[in-house]
Amino acid sequence: MRETILAAAPLAVMLCLAGCGKEAPKPEPVEAPILMKAGEWTITRKTTGYNTPTVTPAQYQAALQKTDEDSLCIAVDAAGIPDANALAGDEGEDCTYKDKMLRKGRLIATLSCKSGAGTSEIVLEGNYTADTLTLGSTMTKTVDGSPVLRTTHDVSGKRAGECSKV
Repeated sequence: MRETILAAAPLAVMLCLAGCGKEAPKPEPVEAPILMKAGEWTITRKTTGYNTPTVTPAQYQAALQKTDEDSLCIAVDAAGIPDANALAGDEGEDCTYKDKMLRKGRLIATLSCKSGAGTSEIVLEGNYTADTLTLGSTMTKTVDGSPVLRTTHDVSGKRAGECSKV
């Protein structure tokens, strides 16, 4: 009996291997990338922090009451990267990406911008879909190498449609 089982074992292994070779493994499904859509967006910025070397408690509290809402046309490149100036709002101009990572609806980026007589660096982190975004923003303004202002904002946005022609 033992010899029969030992003789059958190689046959069972051969049949198993032969069966495994007939079916190719199915490829993993490829997720479509999440890309923001260009167009008319409504962007809301709620100030959550405001700090200068001379800020008073009253100025700080007043800043926390500030919420801005803008309607703007946001350009998005072929890779789904939104215009840096649109994300900066009024905290910078002529902005460029120092670094960026957009993947599966997550955005982490640092913008470098001009800001009055100085520069501003804006760190963004949050989530997006084709027509919505929710980001945290931290801006540090520097003049002559010294930080003069630091703000934080909750930024949210919703795409309203195509940009209107002016």
